[in-house]
Amino acid sequence: MLNWHKKQLELVKEKLELSYYSMMWIAYIKGLLFGLIMYHFFLV
Repeated sequence: MLNWHKKQLELVKEKLELSYYSMMWIAYIKGLLFGLIMYHFFLV
């Protein structure tokens, strides 16, 4: 499973011409948005 995930990340990275740094920022922003949405709907 881990090897499959690494291959998928490499394919997306190459297809979108992203660096590892930009992929980390995208993951961070997605996590932040998801957390804010969860907070809004379940804790407020």
